Amino acid sequence: VQLQASGGGLVQAGGSLRLSCAASGSIFSINAMGWYRQAPGKQRELVAAITSGGSTNYADSVKGRFTISRDNAKNTVYLQMDSLKPEDTAVYYCNAEHYRDSDYEVLDDYWGQGTQVTVSS
Repeated sequence: VQLQASGGGLVQAGGSLRLSCAASGSIFSINAMGWYRQAPGKQRELVAAITSGGSTNYADSVKGRFTISRDNAKNTVYLQMDSLKPEDTAVYYCNAEHYRDSDYEVLDDYWGQGTQVTVSS
């Protein structure tokens, strides 16, 4: 399974960006998909996640500003980021939990290559 992220860039504070991440390859069944970010000198942190059924989870710092969604038919997850702040500046990584086979017992983690989001003040 490969994950290809896109949509990062430079934006002024208060602006918006939309990230996309498409999964491809030998896909059996994807469980949760999510977005993480890592700022310089900091640990990678969860931004938002969404299950195959549509349940969502957000970091407190982005609640009300970011919206995660997914298109199961396209194996794609999106992150709409509004009201961006300079502290949102980071490399954003998409993540997918993939069931290895029809036993639905083993989940493998896959990561995209990361896309830079820079918010200027």
